[in-house]
Amino acid sequence: MSKECYCIPLRTASRKVSAYYNRALEPVGVNIAQFSMLRKIRSAYMITITELSKVCELDRSTVGRNVKVLEKMEAVQLIPGDDQRETTVKLTDHGHQILKDGDDLWEQAQVDIEEKLGGKDNVDNLLELLKRF
Repeated sequence: MSKECYCIPLRTASRKVSAYYNRALEPVGVNIAQFSMLRKIRSAYMITITELSKVCELDRSTVGRNVKVLEKMEAVQLIPGDDQRETTVKLTDHGHQILKDGDDLWEQAQVDIEEKLGGKDNVDNLLELLKRF
């Protein structure tokens, strides 16, 4: 059993890609996880933490913690629901500005990653394979 473990190179690649996007987004003061969550909130306009956790494919407690950080950054507003367990999340003007300022940085990171992976076809193939998980 000298077969190479697939997990470690995939995890390493994931960390390197995340670090690349994090560096790209430094000027707007968010990391890729925060930027991605802000984009998902923007696309929904208003969304509950439970719905956001489904969209992000993360557990609700993780999303709740991340949203609290975004609230402290004044990027989102938390709106209590009728049921105390259902808080709605909405972008603030500052959150919209972060996305506006970060969109071009994110787009350039996308172009750079696409180049590193040998073009759009390779990226599309890789993403299709990763969807199997």
